[in-house]
This record gives sequence, structure tokens and C-alpha cells, in this order.
Amino acid sequence: MAGDTKLNLLGVLVDAVDYGAAVEAIIAAARRPRPFGVSALAVHGVMTGALNATHRYRLNHLELVVPDGQPVRWGLNLLHGAGLRDRVYGPNLMLRVCEQAAQEALPVFLYGSRPEVLAALEQRLRGRFPSLVVAGSRPSAFRRLDPDETRRVVEEVRGSGARLCFAGLGCPRQEVWAYEMRERLGMPVLAVGAAFDFHAGLLSQAPERLARLGLEWLYRLSREPRRLWRRYLLLNPLYLTLLAAQWLHLRRFDPERCTPPQHELRYG
Repeated sequence: MAGDTKLNLLGVLVDAVDYGAAVEAIIAAARRPRPFGVSALAVHGVMTGALNATHRYRLNHLELVVPDGQPVRWGLNLLHGAGLRDRVYGPNLMLRVCEQAAQEALPVFLYGSRPEVLAALEQRLRGRFPSLVVAGSRPSAFRRLDPDETRRVVEEVRGSGARLCFAGLGCPRQEVWAYEMRERLGMPVLAVGAAFDFHAGLLSQAPERLARLGLEWLYRLSREPRRLWRRYLLLNPLYLTLLAAQWLHLRRFDPERCTPPQHELRYG
């Protein structure tokens, strides 16, 4: 289950990688292409796995899980001496992958969010990377799909000629989608969350000085308090408590102690 770079953070396996290593692994999988599930986890994403054995199984069977948030990076450094000097922020990772995909003529597919977001995102990506080929896009249905709908999604993405797919469905739905679809699509599937809204110009990102201090959550909470207050005000303290318990060896978090999904959720 765990590769050489995977480290145990509250039972969730997170890869101790930087941007260069992450982009190299993703692009290598896109060249072939081959199934390769990717997620960028901040504290909320880690906690979805720490608190749910089935979702922990999904996360721990993705090929690459990068430390999106500073507290996740700090946790890896504290527990394992990982020596990570920076996080691998999902929106930035998306841009770096697009830049390399443009250079190597690897078409991309955009899956999720709303039609207007996808239209703005595609326009901005093409403006930033003129040689980038956006093979296609499909908005989220914001519900679970039936088997026929799922089959049509697979046919559309594969038939587009894309060599990698970005999924913006929100956490944890996008991680479920990456886990369930990577084998069917036979290409890298990157769960990048709010990156779609950020790069479409519809949602502002936290100032870099706040992000470096691990306070991006505070900025986002100030922008969307009604939607995000439970995520940050409840899960952040719990994350710190469990991290301390793992560091002090007061509690053992076994990545192998997880439950395989009994059925597909087929989010779309």
C-alpha cells in the first residue's frame, strides 16, 4: 500500500514530496498513460480519512497524496522528520501540471463544478498556457450517477483524447471520484478542489503571508463562514489533538486498519 515516500499521518498515508517530484510522477503516468489517483490534502482532507475507515482505505490506495496544507506539512516534519520545506498546494500543483502538459502536448480534461466556472477556467488556462490542449470538460451533476451515466462519463473522457483529468468536486467527493474512476479512465486523475474556482477568477485565494503561517483556513472562513465554520472550527482543534497523541505515542494510528468500500458511490 505504501510507497517509499508515504508517511503515516493519523492513519492517512501522505507522500513526503515537493512540487518537482509530484509533477514528475503525474506527467510520467500521463505519458503512458496509466491509472494514477492524486489528491492534495489539507487538514480537512486528512480528517475525512482519519475519522472514516472506508474513506481512509480510498485515500491510502491513491497513488499520490500530497501535503496541501501547512499544518499537514508540519505534521509530517514533526512525526517523521520529513524535512519538507514547502507544502504542495493543490491549485499551484494544477498550474504546474498544466504547464508541463502543455510543453509535452498532453491534453487535459476538466471534470466538475458548474458550466460557467468551467468556461472561465478553460479560457484562463488557455490564456496562461497557449499550447495547452483542453480536450473537453463536463460539469458536475451534483448528485450520484447511475451506472449508465457513469459509463457515459468514462466514454466521454476517454474519447476526448485526454491524457489526464482534473476533478473539482469538493472534498471528499473528488477523492472518492479519483479512487473509483482512475482505473476506468486509465489516466492520472487529480482531485484539486477549489482550484477550479480560484483559477476561474471566481474565488480569491488567501494572501501568501497568511498561507505561510498556516492561516489560509482563517481567510477562507472569513469569506464563506456559513459553509465552512464546522470544517475549520471543529476539525482543526481535533487535528491538533490527534497529532499530539500520535507524536507522544498515546494513540496508534494504523494505516492498514481501514475498510474496503462495499459499493461505489459514483459521485458526479
